[in-house]
Amino acid sequence: MKPLRVAMLGCGVVGTEVAARIISRSEDLTERIGAPLELSAVVVRDTSRPRSGIDPALLTTDAEAAIADADIVIELMGGIEPAKSLITRALDQGASVVTANKALLAAHYGELMSAADRASVRLEHEAAVAGAIPIIRPVGDSLAGDRIDRIMGIVNGTTNYILDQMDSEGWDFDRALATAQELGYAEADPTADIGGHDAAAKAAILSSLAFHAPVSIDDVHVEGIENITAEMVANAKDQGFVIKLLAVCERVADSPAGAGLSARVYPALLGRSHPLAAVRGAFNAVFIEAEAAGELMFYGQGAGGAPTASAVLGDVVSVARRRVLGGRGQYERPFHEDSRILPISAITTRYHITLDVVDRPGVLAAVSEVFADEGASIELMRQTVGEVDEDETQHAKLVLATHSNTDAVLARTVDRLGDLPVVRAVNSVIRVEGQ
Repeated sequence: MKPLRVAMLGCGVVGTEVAARIISRSEDLTERIGAPLELSAVVVRDTSRPRSGIDPALLTTDAEAAIADADIVIELMGGIEPAKSLITRALDQGASVVTANKALLAAHYGELMSAADRASVRLEHEAAVAGAIPIIRPVGDSLAGDRIDRIMGIVNGTTNYILDQMDSEGWDFDRALATAQELGYAEADPTADIGGHDAAAKAAILSSLAFHAPVSIDDVHVEGIENITAEMVANAKDQGFVIKLLAVCERVADSPAGAGLSARVYPALLGRSHPLAAVRGAFNAVFIEAEAAGELMFYGQGAGGAPTASAVLGDVVSVARRRVLGGRGQYERPFHEDSRILPISAITTRYHITLDVVDRPGVLAAVSEVFADEGASIELMRQTVGEVDEDETQHAKLVLATHSNTDAVLARTVDRLGDLPVVRAVNSVIRVEGQ
């Protein structure tokens, strides 16, 4: 068969890896696909800068011409525009598209998938979530006959590395972040990672795919790990927990706001027996709860040039095979535009609260009264004697674990606890997952 022409938009670390593998593994890829792949154009900003292993004649700044001549378009330029316009044009012209652009998909997932459906071509995006870990295809294809109720994942390697070092080495946040930057896990500006925004984009994509609903990144409740301290990590360890930044996507059957979907990202306590608690370093893992399949976990490298290139190339082989065989394009499943996205206040959760209190009679009664007034209940209470301060007042640390309640109720409870005269400070509030 005649070669399938492949245009690549962007040629950074991942793009260079992808191009090198298309060129160096051409015979193997031809056998797997049934037709050869031909790298027809590589769109870059500056054609005068050489790219290792890539013929300079392939470099171009004309993205539209590259797309017009392609059977498959690989988008690795990132950002919203011009990536969105170029992908839409490629789809409309009948080219299949492979992208790793999580920011774009998190903002326009439903729109782009609908464009692929109309053109009867594929828009594959395995590399947009969790790097080399196969998660998009298992959720979209392998579990298509099942009902996914919940997805909980560690989908950002930078934050997992930081929290893991704080837990295993006793480092403070600043030291763990600086080391992550030295090792190349974190960017010079780590805001997207430590602020939870990178994980939120992936949560939006996973929710859209699993629940067939257009979930945008704006629908995802986001909290980062900037306020996690060494003391919080040590306290969690003493109580048999580990702190992880989790992306949680779930169907909620019953809440004060009614049934709907929830997508949220925040640091949470996990019991050390939970499978996700053992995910170390910069690795990622996604834990799925499905009606028939039960509990499944996918684990592996979540970032880096080679792992991401592996996922991109897997998608390229998949769309190329379909073109050779003449198969239909997209997933043929409608999006439920009326799906309700629930606010974090309506979600049922549990809190672990650490208070710095004055150590005198009546403290526990005052704290318990606040819980009773708000309709919340305490599952566990532990007090340890602290130091004597400058005015010779004895204080203590009070650790409270709540029973399940709505986030709104527990948040109000914490606000009222902070106003009590006997409470010197609310040292930490962190949710509990996996129990």
